[in-house]
Amino acid sequence: MPVQPPSHTVFYLLGMPSLEDQHVWISIPYFISYVIALLGNSLLLFIILTRRSLREPMYPFICMLAGADVVLSTCTVPQALAIFWFQAGEISLDRCIIQFFIIHYTFMSESGILLVMAFDHYIAICYPPRYTTILTHALIGKIGVTIFLRSYYMLFPIIFLLKRLTFCHNNIIPHTFCEHIGLAKYACNDIRVNIWYGFSILMLTVVLDVVLIFFSYVLILRAVFHMPSLDARYKALNTCGSHVCVIILFYGPGIFTILTQRFGRHIPPHIHILLSNVCMLAPPMLNPIIYGIKTKQIQEQMVQILFTKQKSL
Repeated sequence: MPVQPPSHTVFYLLGMPSLEDQHVWISIPYFISYVIALLGNSLLLFIILTRRSLREPMYPFICMLAGADVVLSTCTVPQALAIFWFQAGEISLDRCIIQFFIIHYTFMSESGILLVMAFDHYIAICYPPRYTTILTHALIGKIGVTIFLRSYYMLFPIIFLLKRLTFCHNNIIPHTFCEHIGLAKYACNDIRVNIWYGFSILMLTVVLDVVLIFFSYVLILRAVFHMPSLDARYKALNTCGSHVCVIILFYGPGIFTILTQRFGRHIPPHIHILLSNVCMLAPPMLNPIIYGIKTKQIQEQMVQILFTKQKSL
């Protein structure tokens, strides 16, 4: 009976393969983007949590999105910067699984938040008199808990699916962070269960969310174009503007990444890695900017805070 080789308990993240000599230059936009994401989302959280004028149901959802953005960027960028600056790519198996879990948990939660925000816009446009009575603070709290519990219970079995594997093929990961299948493919065992379960989660969460968001906006657009007043149509569409921008920004790079992985077999590996990092970093960096520009109430509060600080100085 053949002896099974020992399982790796430590892995090494390479960062951007074939671009090691450019790591310092690549780190500059990473660092700037992370600082913008951290400051922008922290400011957004501070404004929504401290200003009593921002009490409409949509603002708690924006608050959840900003909090998720902080977690998502903090879980990926510092690790990448450690690799780029100090070649500190060593990571234990347990830490790798935890990192993967937090990244995917946050990503799935953000997808759920965007779906609920589409429902929020549908109620605001189609049933404006009942908006605040339908979306009460109690219901918003229950929705938030449901979103985060859905992500947790969907992802939790993957921890056991990964822990059962014996990683004997390789322990060098050509990436800046840990992924489910990216880690599982180094196992000596059969990983078909991991592949199918990962695919099922993707279909039951992110893909289903996209379909429901699309359906929500079909109903919203139908209601908007039945409005008699042109001004009312403009206001209704403007209400959805920031949310649509965030949706495109969140799902767009992910869809593009999947397409390049499926059909771009001749694309260099570092391009795939760069695209996956864009998926993790672009939404946290740009979401607060979009809401600051497109949402008048948030814009006014930002100006007021900055103006007050300058005046006090």
